[in-house]
Amino acid sequence: MRVYMAKVCAITKKTSSVGGGYANRTRATVFTPIGNIRRHPNLQTKKVFVPEINKSVSVTATTAGFRTITKNGAFATLKKAGLLK
Repeated sequence: MRVYMAKVCAITKKTSSVGGGYANRTRATVFTPIGNIRRHPNLQTKKVFVPEINKSVSVTATTAGFRTITKNGAFATLKKAGLLK
C-alpha cells in the first residue's frame, strides 16, 4: 500500500489550484475550453541547517518558501510555520 504526501508547502501553505485551458488551434478564433487543469506547486525537499538548535531539518516546501527562509532566517520561518517546537 502506498502512502501519498499532500502537495502542500510547509512554509507558505500553498496547495494545488484548478484552472482552465484552451485548445491551441482555436485560441485566436473561437473560445473553446478543453476542460480543467490542476496546477501543482513547485515542491522541493531539502535539508535546512538551523544554527540556533544546531540541527538539520528536512523541509518540503515551494521555491517561494525557500526564498522566505533565506530572507527571514531558518529558525524564525520554521518556528512560525510550526515545524520547530
